[in-house]
Amino acid sequence: MSLLSTVHSPADLRDLPAERLDELADEVRERILDVVSAHQGAHFASNLGTVELTIALHRAFETPRDLLVWDVGHQAYAHKILTGRNDAFPSIRRTGGLSGFLRRDESQYDTFGAGHAATSISAASGMAAARDLQGDDFEVVAVIGDGGMTSGLAFEALNNVGHTERDLIVVLNDNQMSISPNVGALHKYLTNVRTSPLYNWVREEVKRLIHSAPRFGSVGELVEQFAVRADDAVKGMFVPGMLFEEMGFRYVGPVDGHDTGQMVETFNQVRKMDGPRLVHVVTTKGKGFAPAEEDQVKWHAGGGFDKATGAPLKKSSAALPRYQAAFGKALTELGALDPDVVAITAAMAEGTSTNLFQAAHPDRFFDVGIAEGHAVTFAAGLATRGVKPVVAIYSTFLQRAYDSIVHDVALQSLPVVFCLDRAGVAGDDGPTHHGALDIAYLLPVQGMTVTAPKDGAEMVALLRLGLQHRDGPFSIRWPRDQVPAAVPAPDDIPSIEYGTWEVLREGRELALFATGTMVLRAMEAADRLAEQGIDATVVNCRFLKPLDEACLERLLPRHSHVLTVEEGSVVNGFGAYLRAHIGERWPEVHGASLGITDAVVPHGERAELLAGLGLTPEGIAGRACALLGTRLRVPLSDTA
Repeated sequence: MSLLSTVHSPADLRDLPAERLDELADEVRERILDVVSAHQGAHFASNLGTVELTIALHRAFETPRDLLVWDVGHQAYAHKILTGRNDAFPSIRRTGGLSGFLRRDESQYDTFGAGHAATSISAASGMAAARDLQGDDFEVVAVIGDGGMTSGLAFEALNNVGHTERDLIVVLNDNQMSISPNVGALHKYLTNVRTSPLYNWVREEVKRLIHSAPRFGSVGELVEQFAVRADDAVKGMFVPGMLFEEMGFRYVGPVDGHDTGQMVETFNQVRKMDGPRLVHVVTTKGKGFAPAEEDQVKWHAGGGFDKATGAPLKKSSAALPRYQAAFGKALTELGALDPDVVAITAAMAEGTSTNLFQAAHPDRFFDVGIAEGHAVTFAAGLATRGVKPVVAIYSTFLQRAYDSIVHDVALQSLPVVFCLDRAGVAGDDGPTHHGALDIAYLLPVQGMTVTAPKDGAEMVALLRLGLQHRDGPFSIRWPRDQVPAAVPAPDDIPSIEYGTWEVLREGRELALFATGTMVLRAMEAADRLAEQGIDATVVNCRFLKPLDEACLERLLPRHSHVLTVEEGSVVNGFGAYLRAHIGERWPEVHGASLGITDAVVPHGERAELLAGLGLTPEGIAGRACALLGTRLRVPLSDTA
């Protein structure tokens, strides 16, 4: 029987002999390797790096009474395995299975739901404040990666906790990585702490002398006082700025994040302290799997692979690139033609394919770390000087920069191009990563142009148009998916006139106004409706704002019913916007909207989730018939 099979909860882990913890770590790491290598897609390297840290935390703290608050959550696979979810672990990120992130409704050990970076310290601070208000005495521990520390939210929380002197432990998991390598002054600071040989030598010598001294009576008290003062003196001499100490935290570390015994001992000592404490733990992303240690960016997440070699189990046979790759290539080519074009991202160079632009134009590429608000206001500053900034951020992450979009870009009518990757249903990343709200939150922004291409070629044409547009901000959204057709070079793609729609199919009575990914599906739906004797018009509403008034004027007099289709929220989305406009001008027209409903979309395969929302040719055709008040004479099938 394996040791892991005997651990059903952290209580079982705490009952193990200390000398068996490394054996348990090996088995947990092997379990992660086995499941992820056979999986279609899951986070990997970050989870290998936190195995010993997770064991040490659950060993030293009495979870679930003590609260463990993980940041982001994609490094918490070992946590899931050790908290009663080992048997269900192969279901992770699959439809109906375990979430790839943290969910409070999944386990009592998941104390706070997380999928975005830098939330843990703020949430943990709130939990600690609630504990104090209620007169309780458990520990609250926030675990945050060094990438998360680049976020302003983390510093806001540190500043507040240090000021209040609240009893709280922060564990800084320092692996020098977010998804891409970390950037910025904090990264340099932590590197200096980790790598200063003189600091670490003196610190260890002080520790050795203290541990060898007697521990009784007044001598023991003197030793304790000396320990504190010596540690402070060493830090004052060798740690640049004593950043965390100056913010009110008792700093402990750096600690080897793969030495379970040392971490357990450290956490046991830290528990005895009061007030804000920060434990700096140094780990290796991808630990224990050589390919992941050598290329931590590539192995951050991925599909199935051969455990022995790291080779993918399924060779990519797709001739068509993903939207993000087509975007990165086009942006690089357009940047070669215009020296004023710059690219900005927030720790997502590979995720947005702006790394292609970085390789070709390194002086015009800016990765600002996990700091989306700063990325947007930084872009606004660039735009004031005639530079053409392209801000490439996932739709769900750009939500964090909304005030910057409104206050710093839109109110000044600055020409910033926003490129929203992972718009719509993001698949197995689940609710924290679905880009369901960007249409709804960008449409009301003053002067914002909102667009959604039907395919890769149209995306490139809109990107080129956006760079030419100098009258306010311009946004483009695309899905986490492959482009439906080959993408020509920018010079071979026809220009698009600003604010115009494209009528792809002329019909009567019923008009399908579709956006982005739903355009080609609406065309298929129209084919199926034709089989039922319903002749539908299909319009590619590539501009969600402004509306194409000329197109509406031409179509609506002869269409009594309209159905809008979007891969975005129906609440305050494009359909609501268009139908409100139609209702004022043509009140006799009957309409309905199809999109993402007012409910949380779970994680799962993208195609399955879209089908569940009715965002398929069959679903669109069925909704159109319901709008017309007719029944389908022939059953429809997505495979027909």
